[in-house]
Amino acid sequence: MNLQLVFSFLEELAQNNNKEWMDAHRKRYEQAKDEFKDLVTHLLGELSIIDEGLMGLTPKDCIFRVNRDIRFSKDKSPYKNNFGTHMSEGGKKSPNAGYYLHLQPNGESFIGGGMYHPDTDILSKVRQEIDYNASELKKIVSEADFTKYYGSIQGDQLKKAPKGYEADHPNIELLKLKDFIVIHKLSDEEVMHEHFKDRAIAMFKAMTPFVHYLNVAIS
Repeated sequence: MNLQLVFSFLEELAQNNNKEWMDAHRKRYEQAKDEFKDLVTHLLGELSIIDEGLMGLTPKDCIFRVNRDIRFSKDKSPYKNNFGTHMSEGGKKSPNAGYYLHLQPNGESFIGGGMYHPDTDILSKVRQEIDYNASELKKIVSEADFTKYYGSIQGDQLKKAPKGYEADHPNIELLKLKDFIVIHKLSDEEVMHEHFKDRAIAMFKAMTPFVHYLNVAIS
């Protein structure tokens, strides 16, 4: 698994973000994509052992296209300068909580997970679960490995209590959340380390109870 090859390609793509360059370097793109697919295949194999919702998924189900949707963007660069995968039950387009890996040179890589901008119905269900069972979530996010890698839950938050909940609710700060995500930033050296895939699995395992909690809430 040669992630140096991935980073080298992405770094040059960022400097030459146009179709002509991509067409001329299509073989390099395919090689870099294959390296990333190998990594995702390994991650899916290991994670599906502890999260059965991932069983049967393939890299194609989880890896995002490198092409950007430029229809409504002022930035007309045709390609992303990163490789990303969202591993969740149902694949990358699923509303379920899952595991995210973002590879981008110059210290922009990270491991993440959870739910980003869930729709109103899903957010309502998560808040209901917190209302009934916040103690389990608090226990999950206070585990040593979780705090070591992620610190705490991140995301946008309401300024006031959400509709249906009092401002003095004992778990109001959790209920105010509009996202339920965790992030661990990665240096280029960490990503290209020979044991990166094993460390990535360890970090994903640390968030598995968090992902499971969210998915139980919306099931």
